Amino acid sequence: MKETIKTKVLHFMENSSKKSFSMEEIAENLGLAKSDDFKALVQTIATMEREELVVFNKKGKVKLPTKQVLLEGTFRANERGFGFVTIDPEEDDVYIGKEHTGYAMDGDLVAVDIIKPADPADGLGAEGQIVEIRQRNTTQVVGEFQLFSEEEIADTDLYGVIIPKEKKLAGFKVLISAVGLRPVDGNIVIAEITHYPEKGYADSLEGMVKNVIGHKDEPGMDILSVLAAHHVPTEFSEEVLEQANQVPDSIHPDDYPDRKNRQDQMIVTIDGEEAKDLDDAVSVKKLDNGHFFLAVHIADVSYYVTENSPLDKEALERGTSVYLTDRVVPMLPQRLSNGICSLNPKVPRLAMSCEMEVDAQGNVVSSDIFPSVIQTNERMTYTAINEILEDENPKTMAQYQDLVPMFQAMKELHECLEAMRTKRGALTFEDNEAQVVVDESGHPLDIVLRQRGIGERIIESFMLCANETIAKHYQQLNLPFIYRIHEEPKEEKIQQFFDFAATLGILVKSKKGTISPKDLQEVVERAAEKPESMVINTMLLRSMQQARYSEENVGHYGLAAEYYTHFTSPIRRYPDLLVHRLIRSYSKDTSKANQSKWAKEIPDIAQHSSDMERRAVDCERDVDSMKKAEYMQDHIDEEFDGVISSVVKFGFFVELPNTIEGLIHVSELQNDYFQFVESQLALVGERTNQTFKIGQQVKVRVTKADPETREVDFELVDAQEVAPPQQKKQQNRKQRRKNQEDIPAKKKDKNGKKGKNKKKQPFYKGAPKGTKKKR
Repeated sequence: MKETIKTKVLHFMENSSKKSFSMEEIAENLGLAKSDDFKALVQTIATMEREELVVFNKKGKVKLPTKQVLLEGTFRANERGFGFVTIDPEEDDVYIGKEHTGYAMDGDLVAVDIIKPADPADGLGAEGQIVEIRQRNTTQVVGEFQLFSEEEIADTDLYGVIIPKEKKLAGFKVLISAVGLRPVDGNIVIAEITHYPEKGYADSLEGMVKNVIGHKDEPGMDILSVLAAHHVPTEFSEEVLEQANQVPDSIHPDDYPDRKNRQDQMIVTIDGEEAKDLDDAVSVKKLDNGHFFLAVHIADVSYYVTENSPLDKEALERGTSVYLTDRVVPMLPQRLSNGICSLNPKVPRLAMSCEMEVDAQGNVVSSDIFPSVIQTNERMTYTAINEILEDENPKTMAQYQDLVPMFQAMKELHECLEAMRTKRGALTFEDNEAQVVVDESGHPLDIVLRQRGIGERIIESFMLCANETIAKHYQQLNLPFIYRIHEEPKEEKIQQFFDFAATLGILVKSKKGTISPKDLQEVVERAAEKPESMVINTMLLRSMQQARYSEENVGHYGLAAEYYTHFTSPIRRYPDLLVHRLIRSYSKDTSKANQSKWAKEIPDIAQHSSDMERRAVDCERDVDSMKKAEYMQDHIDEEFDGVISSVVKFGFFVELPNTIEGLIHVSELQNDYFQFVESQLALVGERTNQTFKIGQQVKVRVTKADPETREVDFELVDAQEVAPPQQKKQQNRKQRRKNQEDIPAKKKDKNGKKGKNKKKQPFYKGAPKGTKKKR
């Protein structure tokens, strides 16, 4: 009876125009006014209130509860306890205060209730509270295990605790249950999370150890820890290795009569000295009509890595190879990547080829794409090519005398292609790329800047040309395909860059509406002669969107290319392998059914490949910054010249010529109170007017370097004098002091000692000393 009344009540209230009802009104409308029926109605309403199906208002009337409008997004935690939820990449994030995180952790998929709407007039974003955690992002923790005593184990039923390696988990205590594996004190372990933070245990996790990576003191364990923290697999399964072992070591060209044979073509690979997976080879000659013939031959990996095989599934899951200081974590087993799929010299290999005719203006006037059999004539290095084309080294030219005419034609073609890209507005950044040189135990010995000579630029030009040609061909055929896209920068980001460039004397006329790559190219060119050119390039890169993979072709903004894909590195990137598979598939079948199959599969592959690329980049950056900090440990108290690369509320970052960055915290600036002028990215002393801004040359002393946190700290020795920026009337000191009250005191070092400056320093609202620069 009650269930029937409950259904009637809900139906009546949901379909009524009124919002609230007295008990008598409900009884009358439902025909329950008789004494026994009314009593049953009252009991039912009481039950419904307990079940939160109805509520009573202040006047004692019954109404349906207000439905909470929740938004779903990804939570990004800050080290200080607060965070932001990304609902839509195109919209501003929702701020989540420390007290409203609902015990969510970084990367969790959450439901958010907006408690304070955005106020665009005041430039304030929306604030919310997390009411539900729908999917946990962190399921495993990697860290150093600390073993409890036998008495503690007996009392707590815990083996010990883990010190997490991930910075976002630094504030959590990870307790290890006394079940499963029992590690040795100091082991680096992977633990599966079994209990997450909750009321009363806001900073605690509990888990069980699933895998012991090794001991913290073993060589290379630091890098393995980073790989594990990013969930990068380092071993192949037996099933994958078994399939790889079944692949032959060599081929016979006669076994492939359907492929075009290009063994008579003069072909070379050009790579670095250390490269072992040679996946691209090129051939060039000048034609009688003044045009160029360019052939780009790429290892036909998809022939051996068949669709949905164990090798294919593993390659898709990894997405990309990961390149670290002393090792490569490959996408494919070495038997393939360094063996049959590597275009080694003077042996036949299967390839996917793109032959092009390019005119003197760098335009591809015709092309042909097909599976082939090739045989490279020589394994060339960038060093040798640069010696031939830049230095005209007689010894090297004599060694490769039969190939020198082709290399000279390559240089001429490269210059045509480069001029074409420059004309259409492609952005070129000459950034400093550093290589950390380590010894056998993994300890860094030196930081060496990589130089890009003509050899490197030639290969880059040819690969870009092939990638564009492939993308254009399949776009024009209107077949489902995977593209490498780079979208136009967001207007507010590019406006911030223009404002920054203006502080350095570079004014941009076009500030509203669409900004073409050509406009930005002019900024880069005008900045080239300035001391701050590297900083300008860095700031421009930060204002750009990330390139990604997509089934929709929207072009590549940075290259000013209407069509672009990745075709040239199938050994180390899954999208390239997929492009080869699509070429082969469409050469046999362009039916609606086949198109429908790929149209369904490509979007997920594109998204996963983009995610795995970002994972690899994050992993590479973490290892890079860790090794740089370790390198600087050997240079404590040494002085270096550098340039200010970033200015924030809590100080400024200085980049050394070897690309190492360190922080000078405002607490180290003892001679004045410094105000952060956000519009011009500068710190200005209120008494002395001393100014610190991006691009300024400084001399610093190394005070701290910590590989664990991957941070380097400097103190200022000397600074180039620069004019202070024009700014609005400053706050009075009393107001600034009020704003600074919530800034934490300077951290103690590992020995419990405070920093050198004993005089209490005023801080500006921002991150504490030691905060890593956001990239």
